Amino acid sequence: MKKNKVTLAAAVLLASMVLFSGCKKDTKDNSKNTAAPKATAEAVQTEAPKASIEDGTYLADFKTDSSMFGLSEACDGKGTLTVKDDIMKIHISLKSKNIVNLYPGLAEDAQKEGAELLQPVVDTVTFSDGLTEEVNGFDVVVPYLDDEFDLAILGTKGKWYDHKVSVSNPQKMSLDGLKSDIADGKYTIEAGLEGGSGKATITSPATINVKDGNITATIEWSSPNYDYMIVNGEKYMPVNTEGNSVFEIPVSVGVPVDVIADTVAMSKPHEIEYTITLNNDTLTPAE
Repeated sequence: MKKNKVTLAAAVLLASMVLFSGCKKDTKDNSKNTAAPKATAEAVQTEAPKASIEDGTYLADFKTDSSMFGLSEACDGKGTLTVKDDIMKIHISLKSKNIVNLYPGLAEDAQKEGAELLQPVVDTVTFSDGLTEEVNGFDVVVPYLDDEFDLAILGTKGKWYDHKVSVSNPQKMSLDGLKSDIADGKYTIEAGLEGGSGKATITSPATINVKDGNITATIEWSSPNYDYMIVNGEKYMPVNTEGNSVFEIPVSVGVPVDVIADTVAMSKPHEIEYTITLNNDTLTPAE
């Protein structure tokens, strides 16, 4: 069911929809493996295919062979394609929660014992009128661009269906180029952190600086042992030399930002994946 959600920075979300398609990834697990195992599943691919585009985050067209299986209208037919270490994976937000599992292959194989089903997360999508809706979202490995590949779906009634899908027209997303409608100036905002072991935290509220529509956040870690961060493929170094590690990185308000932070606290440097989300409901001009 759609519901009203008035936010202090609604204009930012509407501007962000151009690049992020109004689709917002959440972390709530909505997974239930309802397929009955019947036989041994064969591997869909013997080895992971190599990506034909460079590492980074892209907005890409996601097409299916049926109107019954498609993306939320808020997404404008697009998903977020992430390319890392030659592996392509697209996050898609569907029309509803009526599709409970996906399988990268045929429906027949999805029902065999050992089949690895794709599990959903709950996505909150934002429509052009500001209304929001919770739907099921999935991360799907993309074997190649432009051509169709098999992707089976399982509905709430427990029946599997075969479908063909394709991913095409990837357009690289740059947080540095994401414009907002927030007036230039400094603000404070609640900052959330997910990922890693759960031991590390970041200071919240965080400070953001808006200039010419670009947003930069000052992120302070709970440890002095982070020596660099990577955001959208770009490396950022600490802005301080004493105390806990502090970085200034490009962000978007209300949209989860995937980052990598390298820690030297262990026996050797180790890159850890995190997700930072700035809560647009808490945006406040800095005094």
